[in-house]
Amino acid sequence: MTLRHMKIFLTVCEQDNSVTRAAKVLYMTQPSVSLAIREIEKHYGVTLFDRIARRLYLTQAGREYREYAMRATAMMEDMEKRFANWDARGSLRIGASMTIGACMMPSFTREFRRLSPGCDVRVTVRTSRDLEEKLKTNELDLALVETQVHEDVLHAEEYRKDELRVIVPRIPPYRDGMTFTLEELCGRDLILREKGSGTREIFDRILAENGYAAEPVWETMSTTALISAVSGGIGISVLPGQMALQAAAKKEVRLARVEGIRFTQHYYLVWHRDKYRNPAMEEFIRMVRASGNEMNINE
Repeated sequence: MTLRHMKIFLTVCEQDNSVTRAAKVLYMTQPSVSLAIREIEKHYGVTLFDRIARRLYLTQAGREYREYAMRATAMMEDMEKRFANWDARGSLRIGASMTIGACMMPSFTREFRRLSPGCDVRVTVRTSRDLEEKLKTNELDLALVETQVHEDVLHAEEYRKDELRVIVPRIPPYRDGMTFTLEELCGRDLILREKGSGTREIFDRILAENGYAAEPVWETMSTTALISAVSGGIGISVLPGQMALQAAAKKEVRLARVEGIRFTQHYYLVWHRDKYRNPAMEEFIRMVRASGNEMNINE
């Protein structure tokens, strides 16, 4: 028994049990409508209509079948509405590294919900390495990270640049704008993000390129804890530029520099090379690209 049979039966009921009127509404012939009703009756072995004096009257079986048919067709129509435009309004699973999750994802999520109000957006904040693994196993559709990817199966597209900034406590002997040599920086008590984070990877790489290595006195996954430790005079650290400027504006830390060194940070949109980019995913990618272009113009 098909949905078509149920719709024909319900149309006959809606047209005051008239096969003639139902046929006109459905753009069918009267024999075709009558055949569909007979096929239902034969399939279930029941009589849906009493035929008295050339008129049709619903039987008890017909009334009960009508209730089931109404529920079934309503559910099918709801399913059609839900899934017919699934690519554009389904769900989008986005990963963000710690810094991006704290600084950018709230505004990205708000803007995307405005652009695609029917889409269910789910965000996961993890280290860049963790996000790569989730992209490989299709647990995420795309991710925003702070370092180039390490897996050949992943596509990475840079969408903006920033610079890591050195932060120091607001106590002597530290002062605003003070300059360290790289050797002096490495000789201080360093408070750094954990290995595997984008910020730590950039910092370690640039130190290694210049013949140095970091031996932090404190490692943390929390940027808030990192800022609090520097503010408390425990040591010095590096932060993504936007976060460092915010912490300095709040008078939590001071900003310093490293002589002759720029810790350039690149931000990437990443997805699996074999991933089908549905309309929702494409819309998010366009939005992030536009935000990077605006930021680079302003800089």
